[in-house]
Amino acid sequence: MILLQASDWAAFIGRFHPVLVHLPIGFLILAGLLEIGRLTNKIEVKESTITFVLFWSAIGATVSCVAGYLLSLGGGYEVELLDEHKWQGIWVAVAAWVAWMAKSELFVNKIPFSSLFYLPALAVGAILTMVAGHHGGSLTHGEGYLTQETPEPFRGWLGMEPKAEKGSDEIKPIADVNNAMVFQEVVNPILKARCVQCHNANKSKGDLRMDQIELLKKGGENGPIFVAGQGSESELIKRCLLPLEDENHMPPKGKTQLSDNQVAILSWWIDQGAPFDKKVADLKATDAIKPALAALSGSSLSAGSSQLTTTSKESPVLSLKVPTPDTKAVEALKKAGLLVMPIANESNLLEINAVNISALTDSQVALLEPLKEQIIWLKLGDTKISDQAATTIAKLKNLQKLHLENTAVTDATIRQIKALPYLEYLNLVNTQVTDAGIKELSSSKSLMSLHVWQSKVTEGGVAALKQAKPNLEVTIGITEQQIAEFIKAGETAPKAEEGKKK
Repeated sequence: MILLQASDWAAFIGRFHPVLVHLPIGFLILAGLLEIGRLTNKIEVKESTITFVLFWSAIGATVSCVAGYLLSLGGGYEVELLDEHKWQGIWVAVAAWVAWMAKSELFVNKIPFSSLFYLPALAVGAILTMVAGHHGGSLTHGEGYLTQETPEPFRGWLGMEPKAEKGSDEIKPIADVNNAMVFQEVVNPILKARCVQCHNANKSKGDLRMDQIELLKKGGENGPIFVAGQGSESELIKRCLLPLEDENHMPPKGKTQLSDNQVAILSWWIDQGAPFDKKVADLKATDAIKPALAALSGSSLSAGSSQLTTTSKESPVLSLKVPTPDTKAVEALKKAGLLVMPIANESNLLEINAVNISALTDSQVALLEPLKEQIIWLKLGDTKISDQAATTIAKLKNLQKLHLENTAVTDATIRQIKALPYLEYLNLVNTQVTDAGIKELSSSKSLMSLHVWQSKVTEGGVAALKQAKPNLEVTIGITEQQIAEFIKAGETAPKAEEGKKK
């Protein structure tokens, strides 16, 4: 039967299991209480009333079993615990039917000694309901969910381990960020606080576990969740940046969300190659990540250094006081598929990200203009925009960071945006920009970081720009000549080896 196989309908019905399961739980407990009250002469209740309650408890338990099975088809649960929970639920349904049949006038005179089965079946059903509920909580929320908050002195009496301290919603302060192990002390605490609850040994949604390094590297049912060196292309980051209402957004709506700094740190770690055995000092602290890293210890980062310092100066644009963003303008951007996020809590300064709309066009970029004072970070990489979009971008007078990588922009765009007073970071990777274009940037007073790898820019053009702006950091990457030499070396090496053999 198609319905009993993994499908959209199975997933849809299965989601009702947590709702349906409360029906047999409530009815079985009610039947037990009514029976106790009747046997102890505390209340007067008709046999037919208890029979009616038992009938619906049996129906509810059966339907819950079916919904639970359909829910389990989606995977992501610890197999052994799931199997135990499944059979406990089935036996609850069996016990409910036996109790009803032993009490019902339809069977009581047809089945010899049926009354002897009534109380045992009712008791077994009630006990298994509690056991199954405990395992259901463990499947949904993690092992020991119902007992993990047991207070003292009961923990000691029951031989339980002392209660572990609750993890903070924020990353704990690090005394020396520079010497902190980047994964163990910076990245992993974020994953533990926000992700591991749903991706662990007992509950691995999407067949993804994030509680062990090897399993984190492996990824889930859709493959790896991060691509070393490509934070913006990694599923881990994309899911975090989806609209909160999107069913694929992580963490799910209702869960505590990652802060902007936490997302930035995860993305930076992946961009740096996703290392598991290096210190923060071993990686390059880019201008974009310095405030987030500095916040871990309460200090700040200098603009021209990857080292932590307490005397650095913050970018002036971050202290600007701008009006509250126009609600209609923000909604228009979201409707177009762009992500609109404040750069910090209670800040009117915005980041706009087109990560989920690769088909973004020049006409849609015009939607940014009403927020020209608020937008300071703009990510338009991997979209369909061209030089026409620069007319709008040039009006974003407080723009500090601009991503135009993998777009069709040329030198014409540089000529329009070079006068932006706060522009510090510019990504032109894999664009049509040439040496003539970056020469225009020599007049920029604020630019600190420029990325032109795989563009039309040459080493000579970079050298000329560096002569005009010696403090500018330029990333040009590997040149075509270096690539050709690398390929040539790969082609000649086997021949040389063959010569030795001969």
